[in-house]
Amino acid sequence: MDFFHRAKAVRLRSHHDKYLLAEEDEESVTQDRNGSSKNAKWFVEYVPNYDNVIRLKSCYGKYLTASDNPFLLGMTGRKVLQTLPKTLDSSVEWEPIRDGVRVKLKTRYGNFLRGNGGLPPWRNTVTHDIPHRTVTQDWILWDVDVVEIHVSSRHQQEHPSAPSLQTKIDKPSPAVVVPNVSAGSFSRQQSNDDISPKKTEGRIIYYHVAEDDGEVTDEGVQGYSLVFKGNGVEELRKKFEEETGLEGIIVCNRSPLNGKLNPLRLQLPPNNVTMQVVLVLPFSKVASELEAKGLL
Repeated sequence: MDFFHRAKAVRLRSHHDKYLLAEEDEESVTQDRNGSSKNAKWFVEYVPNYDNVIRLKSCYGKYLTASDNPFLLGMTGRKVLQTLPKTLDSSVEWEPIRDGVRVKLKTRYGNFLRGNGGLPPWRNTVTHDIPHRTVTQDWILWDVDVVEIHVSSRHQQEHPSAPSLQTKIDKPSPAVVVPNVSAGSFSRQQSNDDISPKKTEGRIIYYHVAEDDGEVTDEGVQGYSLVFKGNGVEELRKKFEEETGLEGIIVCNRSPLNGKLNPLRLQLPPNNVTMQVVLVLPFSKVASELEAKGLL
């Protein structure tokens, strides 16, 4: 609670050096490197009768909310949204837990606010989850930049241990590097994080993530890509898991004859030829159909 004890407004910076952002649709929450916008400022509210629980309100007057909506079908992470519930319940309450110089924000049900990395559709998203994989352990850690401090006598009465600080900070701390980056989340053309493979050993693999029924949005375009140096399908599957943050995915190609999805088998084509694949989530409808056909 030390990080928020005197704070009126904060900016939260994820392990990926991106700020927690309230999107203009007044519902979505994402991450972005540009922490200078008003959308990166979150106002702190103290929950009555609790010394270690806070609420965070966006510039649109809506609360950071741990929803029950799954982020992706079959995945454990759930969406974090901006909402304005009629009754302020536990879904908008967060418990700050110190972890060295950073903080974890815990829901009342044991999950943690997580800024996701990797490739789309995982990149720049924000979920709440309990990380089980070593690679994602740091994704629940946040730096707190205090940008506005309480100075009213009312606040001092509610929090008598807080010294009288007559300070208001309108810009990020000088120690915070805020590049002028305004790339949109998941934008193939604009995102500075998109991978544009250079000439290197290995093959270029373009991919899409299938919907529940196996359909793919914008399948006519190349999609996202990575460079893969191996030949084994299992090795490729693990590479996709590391890069996207998705678990248990099934790597498929689409038959040129009937358009059906078929899981890749054992080895990839020789000579490092460029490939197009589709990632199927393990608990999706199309995965169940593949299993029923004996293809898994």
